[in-house]
Amino acid sequence: MSSSLPVGELLRGWRQRPRLSQLDLAGEAAVSTRHLSYVETGRSLPSREMLLRLAERLEVPLRERNRLLTAAGYAPMFGERRLDDPALAATREALERVLQGHEPCPALLVDRHWTLVSANRMVPLLLQGAAPALLQPPLILNLAQWRAHLLARLAQQIETSGDPTLIALAEELRGYPAPDAAAADASHADAAAVAVPLQLRSPEGVLTLIGTITVFGTPVDVTLSELALETFLPADAATAQALRRLAAGLPPV
Repeated sequence: MSSSLPVGELLRGWRQRPRLSQLDLAGEAAVSTRHLSYVETGRSLPSREMLLRLAERLEVPLRERNRLLTAAGYAPMFGERRLDDPALAATREALERVLQGHEPCPALLVDRHWTLVSANRMVPLLLQGAAPALLQPPLILNLAQWRAHLLARLAQQIETSGDPTLIALAEELRGYPAPDAAAADASHADAAAVAVPLQLRSPEGVLTLIGTITVFGTPVDVTLSELALETFLPADAATAQALRRLAAGLPPV
């Protein structure tokens, strides 16, 4: 979403993403529908407080809240530091402890563009021999199902953010070799499943993993708000035992 647009157009775009009417948003944010309409059409400039309240109700990402504020003529509110900034040293240490604490489960940290930031020691063990054969079967045994899951997750983030880098990433992923239609249909056969598993071939045999995603609950820094911790938990006893065997070879921390 371009920051060069007037604040009213930016705000209208964020309201329309979840398909909220002006009446719905006005009611949730305790502002008049007329005033909200004037803001969106450029007839009225919102106060800083009102703009932040509307952004909160619309769950606008912190980066985009800064753009809304700038478009309205206000100073950005949320700082953005590099993760290697000395001010975030305590946060980096905490994140590394969290990653380590998930062992023997693989866990990794990614930024808003799905770029790997850090990972615990289990992740390299599971990716041994993956390059350059990552796209060649049968590393991911349920590739059709996992591919569909990732693309759907990516599409949801694009719908929320409109981020051009994520749009390009989705196009790149769709261009990779994909399973045929029959395999894709078969991957959805288990209607009783409660989550999409990742079935990964490893030195310890087939691992069946369930992914969980954790984000900061109350961030006030743009960088922290865009980090996601993804942990892969064992979906069965055999996978749990295999992960413990893999971890047994790791040196003491």
